[in-house]
Amino acid sequence: MGSQEVSNADWQGKHVTVAGLGVSGIPAARALHERGALVTVVNDGDDERSRAQAAELEALGITVRLGDGATLPESTELIVTAPGWKPDKPLFLAAAEADVPVWGDVELAWRLRGPDAAPWLAVTGTNGKTTTVRMLASILQAAGLRTAAVGNIGVSLLDAVLGEETYDVLAVELSSYQLHWSPSLRAHSAAVLNLAPDHLDWHGSMSGYAADKGRIYEGNRVACVYNAQDGATEDLVREADVEEGCRAIGFTLGTPGPSQLGVVDGILVDRAFVANRQKQAQELAEVSDVNPPAPHNIANALAAAALARAFGVEPAAVRDGLRAFRPDAHRIEHIADVDEVAYIDDSKATNTHAAEASLAAYDPIVWIAGGLAKGATFDELVTGAAKRLRGVVLMGADRALIREALARHAPEVPVVDLDRTDTGAMSEAVREAARLARPGDTVLLAPACASMDMFVNYNKRGEAFADAVRRLVAESA
Repeated sequence: MGSQEVSNADWQGKHVTVAGLGVSGIPAARALHERGALVTVVNDGDDERSRAQAAELEALGITVRLGDGATLPESTELIVTAPGWKPDKPLFLAAAEADVPVWGDVELAWRLRGPDAAPWLAVTGTNGKTTTVRMLASILQAAGLRTAAVGNIGVSLLDAVLGEETYDVLAVELSSYQLHWSPSLRAHSAAVLNLAPDHLDWHGSMSGYAADKGRIYEGNRVACVYNAQDGATEDLVREADVEEGCRAIGFTLGTPGPSQLGVVDGILVDRAFVANRQKQAQELAEVSDVNPPAPHNIANALAAAALARAFGVEPAAVRDGLRAFRPDAHRIEHIADVDEVAYIDDSKATNTHAAEASLAAYDPIVWIAGGLAKGATFDELVTGAAKRLRGVVLMGADRALIREALARHAPEVPVVDLDRTDTGAMSEAVREAARLARPGDTVLLAPACASMDMFVNYNKRGEAFADAVRRLVAESA
């Protein structure tokens, strides 16, 4: 099959194996079945939820094999996989041996889109993807364009490209997993926000992780947007095979050079999409238009603005879109002020890179941290934040790793080590943080770790923090 859209006739009678039930697998199985493919779904799990999902698909005439995601079904001509399935799984090794191609659900959506389909403005990076994509969608909407924030953000790209609603352009969040399985994706323009070690157990190495992120630039038509303060992102642009005339566009928190967006005297400015970029800059918005105006969030806004400008959006729409944007919960979310101390929920800071950005936004800080480290080390993070720390409250399975880094690089900072994992642990953490804090301080939940040792997900962790802060508010009233 070619790299462009595929007609329904091409699927008739084709044996396709869909790997994994869930958010991506079920829409993929349905879409392929509707086009006449002979679909078999394989799934590692065989629990109650999987059985219920399987029953729905089987009622349509789709074959489902539960409890065996390792064996390649006979006659398979193509595998469409959920993005999280690791490349070294036996199913994929068997596929490689049989010369069977493997696509992700994003690749399938790209191939199934119609001839008049909306172009994609795509975003990836270790941190900030969802915020940037939602900012971009807000800017595009302010410009009067029909758009949606889709992809890894939770809205299926298959649903977006196959649904009845028509779009002018899509704001697409793509994870490294999704990009790994998307060989023919070609965006209008794309951005890599930053690169830091993450998911290395999945990709096998930092170079493998970076290479998969870099796939987002392949075949770009108008702009490859990179972080001028993160050289690894610019390296990916240099390595990309793009269409003739596609430009490299940087963004920086400093004064921008030609072909960059940046910040001058509290103003977000564009020196890339202006008539005379050697001498002129176009004002886009004020730093105060970005919510919240933390440094890493301003970087997100600049990346979103660059992609919007690459699509021809006027400066006023950038400003209006940024003003209208409201961040998701648990992303540097201000919960309350209690006794002149601000309480900030950044539970989404699940790795050291995200926590570093969060810690850089406040001073002085009482830091609540800890959880599952996922192989991370904390010396660099602690060294960078040491001068800002009033105190630290540690919780979670791998808190000792952070405690040891604090002992090495910030021995004078008081540390409270909570040796409990019950539901009341967060409430105690907030109380201990309040005890350490002084007026003018910020109590910051930026765990630098995953949440699953104590909470279902980072949302639940953030909710526990917010509930504990609200109890403080009630008690101080």
